[in-house]
Order: sequence, then structure tokens, then C-alpha cells
Amino acid sequence: MSDLRIKTCVLGAVSTNCYILYNCTSKEAVIVDPGDNAPYIMNKCRELDVKPVAVALTHGHFDHILAVPELSRSFHVPVYASAVEDAMLADTSLNLSGTCDSEPTSFHADELLRDGQEFTLLGLNWKLIATPGHTAGSACYYIAGEGVLLAGDTLFADSYGRTDLPTGSSAQLVESILDKLFVLPEDTMVYPGHGDPTTIGHEKQYNPVTFYRRHTL
Repeated sequence: MSDLRIKTCVLGAVSTNCYILYNCTSKEAVIVDPGDNAPYIMNKCRELDVKPVAVALTHGHFDHILAVPELSRSFHVPVYASAVEDAMLADTSLNLSGTCDSEPTSFHADELLRDGQEFTLLGLNWKLIATPGHTAGSACYYIAGEGVLLAGDTLFADSYGRTDLPTGSSAQLVESILDKLFVLPEDTMVYPGHGDPTTIGHEKQYNPVTFYRRHTL
């Protein structure tokens, strides 16, 4: 049985999924998309008896990053993100924290990743898959050995991310999903930025993005 466990925390005004991935043997954890309420996340880590070693971000919108500064300071851990998205993390108008009813949040990631880059966390091989569309620097984290995809706001259960916010592109989003995510094994578990988990196989069959390309070619 795998040592990986995934705890979902639904946080903030728009019910964003923050994931705490942890190794139940080593007790190390990675916090993915901590969108709000850093004290709650820290308390949840204490309840799970885990020690965070990194924060990983799928993209830079406010509802995925508001708790990052406090968590990175409290746990003294690096922040991982796509290099393309770093400008958004540092710009309160782009990440929308300066325009929404939230605390203006601005920072730079410590580990700037490129498309296809592999790295090790929790004793597992992670791969960043660049999936522009929701934002220019949106990315997913694929843990092949566990059959896990952390999809952010690129792919949802029976839906997909909006593209009407800064740096969004509907054409890029469709290409990202169909050409970069739907090529993954069909039993891959997809953990989205909002809503329930799904699988690549289910989305290939039912997600409306497949009809989008069919009717726009």
C-alpha cells in the first residue's frame, strides 16, 4: 500500500480546494494551493502530525495563494510554481488580491519550474505539466507513481477553468486539456482546484471540452 495520503481542505470565499499531501511514514507534507486561512491549515497539519516541507502552487489567483506568505514563514519552506506564473504571484492586480475583497498578496516563488521539469518531494517523483489557459502560467502536478494529478483550475469534474481573467485564453485551455492531460492514463485521479475529484477516463468521455474542439475545428 502506498504511503501517500491526501487531505482536502475547502477554504475561502469561493470554496477552493487546498490539498495536504503527506507521507504517512516519514510524516513529511506538501501543501498545494493554500488559498486562505493559514491558521486552519497549520492546525490541520498538527492534527495529522505532519511536517510541511514545501508549498506548491498550480497558479497565481488570490483564492489559491492568500495563505502562502504566512505558511512559508511559519514552516520555513520553499514555494514551488511555474516560472511563467511568477509575475502574477508578485502583482496584486494580476492575481486579483488587490481587487477582490481580500488581503493584497504579493510574493515570488522560491522554486521556479519549467514545463516537464521533474523533482522529488515526499520521496516521490513529481512532474510539472504546463497547462496555460486559465492563466498563462497555470500548471498541473503529476505524480505518475501514484496515479495522481493536481489540476488546479485547468480541469474540473465535468467542467474546466474560466478564461476571462487576466492572461486567460480559451484556445490554450482546450489545447492544454486535450493534448497534455487527456494523454495521461485513464485511471489517473484528478484533484481539481474546486469541486470533487474525478479521473482522466471519466473526463475524456464526459467533459464538455471535448465538444468544444469538435465544434470549433
